[in-house]
Amino acid sequence: MCLLLVFTLSGDRALAAGSVWDTVPCGSTVELGDKVVPLGKAVGIKIFSDGVVVTGLSEVNTDAGAVSPGRNGGLKAGDVITHINGQEVNTIEGVQSLLSQQQGQPLTLQVKRDGQSAQLTIQPVQNQEGTYQLGVWLRDSMAGIGTLTFYDPQSGVFAALGHGISDVDTAILLPLETGSIMKATVSDVKKGLSGEPGELHGVFDLQHDLGTLYANTQQGIFGTLEDQELAKTGKAVEIASRDQVHTGKATILSNIAGDTVEEYEIEILTLYPENDGDTRNLMLQVTDPRLLEATGGIVQGMSGSPILQDGRLVGAVTHVLINEPTQGYGILAENMVKTAQSSAQAA
Repeated sequence: MCLLLVFTLSGDRALAAGSVWDTVPCGSTVELGDKVVPLGKAVGIKIFSDGVVVTGLSEVNTDAGAVSPGRNGGLKAGDVITHINGQEVNTIEGVQSLLSQQQGQPLTLQVKRDGQSAQLTIQPVQNQEGTYQLGVWLRDSMAGIGTLTFYDPQSGVFAALGHGISDVDTAILLPLETGSIMKATVSDVKKGLSGEPGELHGVFDLQHDLGTLYANTQQGIFGTLEDQELAKTGKAVEIASRDQVHTGKATILSNIAGDTVEEYEIEILTLYPENDGDTRNLMLQVTDPRLLEATGGIVQGMSGSPILQDGRLVGAVTHVLINEPTQGYGILAENMVKTAQSSAQAA
């Protein structure tokens, strides 16, 4: 189970706002330094999608009966609508505005599905209140609490989570239009139990950004830090290569109360063979009595907690085993670094 604690900003019909950021110039290459600062700090994360995600299909009650125009036109849950009648759409508000303007005329939708583009024609219908609808549930933004993994002083890049932010209903990786991190405070913890994952509870300031995202990937989220106070408390360490990682004792940095980061003992149980694209590179077990007492092991919101061994950054916590909350998976730091660099160039 992935560990980012996620919720929509204002439910399924949250409205996105903001302009396209220019953190990483088009075609630029980011080179991370030889050492990074492990963080372990809990932050709020908000992300606005590139296009609007179809999270479900529904019927529209019309005077002539129930109709499902989205389903009839070929839309599926997980589709990302990028254009309507040639106009780019990134917000639910934008979709609603176009529906109102067209007054029931057929719409040409450009959608992304499984990495491919498709064009569909949808006939909106008027509900019993007189509003034109497509019969779809849409999402254009998400937010939640996660953990910063590291900061690179040379490039200003930060990494978090160790896995991507996916839509909670369709499990697709949310395509990034804009995003940022914010200061967060952990207020309490729901302990993890067998079959019932725990979670961090906290609050964060939606109005003041600490950094800007440039990528949402399977290996984590990446951006540039604007408030470098976050990085001043840690010591820069080397990034462990795969052949430097071994089973045995290690530690993690995590923020499970207030805004304090502490170090906890774990054990790396297994290092899995290299497999391109796999984010479950190692298995770990929490052994620290303090963390076990406070959280029961690994809980949602700890995703991204840096793993340290032999004075190097090994990786980040990414998943918890639902039936054994003391154990979970982690991704190697060297894989996060590679993706941070390649995704910056793509951005």
